[in-house]
Amino acid sequence: MYTKQHYSFKMTFIWSRKPFLIGWIYALFAVLIYILVYYNFKIRIYLPWEPVSVLGIGVAFYLGFKNSASYDRTWEARKIWGAIVNSSRSFGASVTSFIKGDNAAEVHKELIYRHIAWMTALRYQLRLSREWEHLEDRLNYLFSPNVCKEYYQDFENAVSPYISNEEITFITGKTNMATHIMHKQVARIEQLHLEEKIDLFKMLEIKQFCNSFFDEQGKAERIKNFPFPRQYASTTLWVTWIFALLLPWSMMNVVTNVSINYIWLTVPLSALVIWVFFLMERIGDYSENPFEGNYNDVPITSIVRAIEIDIREMINDNDIPPPIKAEKGFLL
Repeated sequence: MYTKQHYSFKMTFIWSRKPFLIGWIYALFAVLIYILVYYNFKIRIYLPWEPVSVLGIGVAFYLGFKNSASYDRTWEARKIWGAIVNSSRSFGASVTSFIKGDNAAEVHKELIYRHIAWMTALRYQLRLSREWEHLEDRLNYLFSPNVCKEYYQDFENAVSPYISNEEITFITGKTNMATHIMHKQVARIEQLHLEEKIDLFKMLEIKQFCNSFFDEQGKAERIKNFPFPRQYASTTLWVTWIFALLLPWSMMNVVTNVSINYIWLTVPLSALVIWVFFLMERIGDYSENPFEGNYNDVPITSIVRAIEIDIREMINDNDIPPPIKAEKGFLL
């Protein structure tokens, strides 16, 4: 997630410069063809502006639809993790208040730490790449800080402070490790009830929080594992390309109606319009997958750290890590 007030124009242009450069070269090529034919054969090669402008309006509406749907996916992802934040705090408060006994402090720490392990496992799973995501930009894009390195080979080191080696061995290799951690959590809460360290109604209340965690995990996995429908994403790209290919030929008609000397304005004007349309398409494209680990992601790493700080402070734990700070304006 970008934390500064605005992306700079330089950053935005560098990120999206390729369509501008291609549009500039293509428009220049079209102008040279026009001049060559006009001065040798007195024939004007152009397209009427009206149908191309109508096509541009249609493409703009379609881009608006795609960007709106992409934003909805990102905002839903943020709401999911907001719900996890709220339920985690309530879970921590309930655990520390409801569970009594001689070793209550140890039990509190066990359940709190296992919950952190669950969030860590879920975070790692959501950051695994899918073939429809932007794999080439994941770690080392031009201006994105190289901080998103969450892969399964580092998972054991990440959760080892929170759960036992036996539990790590049990969940390693499972298809969905976060699910099995939460399953272990539910079983442990049931065991505490059988040991009479918590009564039935309070146990059910704590288990209700675990059910809500399962719900939010499923919602996050739905976004992660179901891509933005490819028919919409692909159609938007192709119609934008069609508009870009036709634009310089109709732009020449507009500028040459004033004077043939203005024909060179076709090049910068066409490149600018093409850049704007592809910039809108690119923004929607990079908003489809809010967990892929890029610069417009939902900052689940920093959210998990904030939750960890809150619930570990509830048990007066030691060596609590500090909040994650933005690096070069980017927060993961």
